[in-house]
Amino acid sequence: MSDQTIASAQDRRGQGGVSLFLRRWLANPLQMGSVVPSSRALGRHVARLVERRDDEVVVEIGAGTGAISRALLAAGVPVDRLVLVEIVPEMAEHLAASLPGVHVVTGDAFDLVASLPRRMHGRIGTAICGIPLVLLPLERQRRFVDQVEAVAPGRGFLLYTYCITSPLPWDALGLSARRQAWTPMNFPPASVWRYRPQPSQP
Repeated sequence: MSDQTIASAQDRRGQGGVSLFLRRWLANPLQMGSVVPSSRALGRHVARLVERRDDEVVVEIGAGTGAISRALLAAGVPVDRLVLVEIVPEMAEHLAASLPGVHVVTGDAFDLVASLPRRMHGRIGTAICGIPLVLLPLERQRRFVDQVEAVAPGRGFLLYTYCITSPLPWDALGLSARRQAWTPMNFPPASVWRYRPQPSQP
């Protein structure tokens, strides 16, 4: 099967997730964070920011219907090196069916230590977050940061967001922050921020 045929098949499966996305948004808009799935333009921006050695995996947290996941695969992340964490069982089932070979975990972003297999701890090149963390209280944001640090020490994470400024109070969370991409082609326009742990003070 040609690359073009594979891409077309992935597009058809991805389109099947739009109705699922809308149903989940209507059921819990705060959990979804946007009224529409992420665009291809945003997916390409996220994909080019991925850092990964050959023995490391890429973990997408809050993968939804797989819009960003498909961009990661199209950009060359091997199917067996992509791990998707999704708390909604119906969406996790959709991801597993539409992206064969990808490791899909039905798990909690705020308990990554338990959700991700232990063999992956310390083997995460890039963690990508699609959860609207900006809507959460500081203690929940800190919980997320601590969980990422526990499974990907020192690596930090990418967060795509619809905020113009940093969606996280990075200094209060012990992070450094840098906006690395912005795309007006997404609706609504989106930014990609990279957060890393601040160096420990001597």
